[in-house]
Amino acid sequence: MPLTIDCDGIRREYQLPVVTPDTRQPISHLLVTTKAYDACYAVESVAHLLSADSTVVLMVNGIGIAEQLGKDWPHLNIFCGTTTEGACCLAPQHIQHTGRGKTCIGKQGKKKPPPWFDQWSDPIDTCLWDSDIEAALWSKMAINCIINPLTAVHRCTNGELGQRQELREQVATLCQEVSQITRAAGFESIATALPQRVADVIAATARNRSSMLQDIESDRRTEIDYITGFLVRIADQYGIDAAQNRLLLNSIKSNVF
Repeated sequence: MPLTIDCDGIRREYQLPVVTPDTRQPISHLLVTTKAYDACYAVESVAHLLSADSTVVLMVNGIGIAEQLGKDWPHLNIFCGTTTEGACCLAPQHIQHTGRGKTCIGKQGKKKPPPWFDQWSDPIDTCLWDSDIEAALWSKMAINCIINPLTAVHRCTNGELGQRQELREQVATLCQEVSQITRAAGFESIATALPQRVADVIAATARNRSSMLQDIESDRRTEIDYITGFLVRIADQYGIDAAQNRLLLNSIKSNVF
């Protein structure tokens, strides 16, 4: 399969081998980069090629997918990852790198990286092993809960959330609510840092149009159930109202703004 990557003004062409669900070739390492709602289906489609020796790395938005995969295929060795690298798809098999960031991979409770990690991290400028990957995933989810649905509802860039007074007020209200839920879930430091982290991401990605906004504009299914939906379920567990998040969740799911 041909793959074109544009990065720092340089275009590189690659030819990658392709393994399809119809092949008999076993998969030793599987990287899942689908939309959140497609992740389980994607793994299911190649489950017959996976074994107890297979490694699965999830680079997917939201939280809860690893737990679901673990229930369905308990023999799989599942790791999770998150990244702030920026990229967009210009055409099928044509990727443009749009921003430098940090990539973290880990497995909760596993302090040291497995032998394969060095080979995976070598091609990436900043790729770190995170022994507390759950916190990293929660932090990204919390930020996404604020930026993604607001930009989708208001059909605006990330930067406008920090420029328009009424949107700044909504960001502040959401930060308070998400911080309350985050603190109840046991992530005190993330809750405390959340308003500044959100402000930093808005500033750093000011020109970006969030993936949720792009999904809404293209009339595609969003990942709201795995981001805001997950947060609301956690809020329910702790008896927190989460009124603003519920409003956004319902707005996005009904596509009525």
